[in-house]
Amino acid sequence: MFPRRGGSGSQGSDRFEYLQALVTEFQDTDCQEAKEQVLANLANFSYDPANYEHLRRLQVPDLFLDMLTEDQESLVEYGMGGLCNLCLDKVNKAYILQNRGVELVTGCLSSPREETVLSAITALMYLVTPAARSQITAPPVVECMLRFSLSENKRLSNLAEVFLQDYCSPEQLERARSLQEHSALGIPLPSD
Repeated sequence: MFPRRGGSGSQGSDRFEYLQALVTEFQDTDCQEAKEQVLANLANFSYDPANYEHLRRLQVPDLFLDMLTEDQESLVEYGMGGLCNLCLDKVNKAYILQNRGVELVTGCLSSPREETVLSAITALMYLVTPAARSQITAPPVVECMLRFSLSENKRLSNLAEVFLQDYCSPEQLERARSLQEHSALGIPLPSD
């Protein structure tokens, strides 16, 4: 996938140069379709731990975080997917948590796109640390997961169930259930 110019020592610099070209293309293009394609490619490359250091040097975590507040849903989806891939790494996780990551990811739970919501739930699970747990399992998030767990969409309901079982205490579940009984408000289910 990455061109090689000689021995194995050049592969790392070739990766960096390729990823740098993608970031530059994203920044320079005015074409929405091209932006989406490049961002999707960056999200895919963020799945490989061999790219983590290069992506950090290129400030791609910031790019993904910035995309979470875009109006264009496709950019949000790819940004959320990339961020979800990056937060498996301890260094990336710490950076994301320090830069409003939980708040931004939680905001994606209300996306109309199924893939965005699934990536957001997964990212929240990956981002759980002792310090971040209370924010990630705050009553509105737990209430949202309870609603998602009732969805007819099996991918959504199963993932929400995992979140509820693995990250929430019985007390948190009870508190969220009581909030649901007293509120007609909630995060809407994705339409996809």
